[in-house]
Amino acid sequence: MPLRYRCLILDHDDTAVNSTATVHYPAHLQAMRVLRPGVQPVDLEGWFLKNFHPGIMPYLKEELGLNESELTTEFAIWRDFNLRGLPLFYPGFLETLAEYRAAGGKIAVISHSERDIILGHYRRSGPAALEPDLVFGWDDEESHRKPSPWPVLEALRRFDAGREEALVLDDLKPGVLMAQRAQVAAAGAGWAHRIPEIRRYMESNCVAYFEEPAQFRDFLLNSRAYRLPT
Repeated sequence: MPLRYRCLILDHDDTAVNSTATVHYPAHLQAMRVLRPGVQPVDLEGWFLKNFHPGIMPYLKEELGLNESELTTEFAIWRDFNLRGLPLFYPGFLETLAEYRAAGGKIAVISHSERDIILGHYRRSGPAALEPDLVFGWDDEESHRKPSPWPVLEALRRFDAGREEALVLDDLKPGVLMAQRAQVAAAGAGWAHRIPEIRRYMESNCVAYFEEPAQFRDFLLNSRAYRLPT
């Protein structure tokens, strides 16, 4: 059966790996202890919502008021946590990517994590490790990070693929905005959190919303087992 989409554009954190609860949020708590010791940090759900809207940099700069020196410290703490942590891939996710690649699909990762960290997660994922064909990360220049459409358009150029052949899979708003600006389809990964505000947005702005990785697998591979969540 032919693939629905020839080019899969993946988010990484909380789409491929369970990293916010295990790495990114603990890093934020440590940064708050160092940089804003008198300020009560948001809880885990609040942290997801800040990443959803207004996005990580507006939150750090505008709401917390971090200056450039403090942002450098925050980044160093965040990177240290990422280098020491190894979040797990969601069950079945890598197997789905292997099936997709075997069927001729191309895989690009577009994330707010750094490229070496993303590749490290894939390379250390076990004996059946695979690597994406392309990775665009936080270490790209700011104008090339999502929600900019640049990385999607660059992936399509390198894959020689049309917009109608691509699907973006993300768990948060910046990935959907990126897809809309690049005029490609977006799908919602709903297995990392169950926050109604986020789910409503993703369901309203995506071609599909998946509660479990198995649903994504069936949709991506055009399986007759796929059913929309009720």
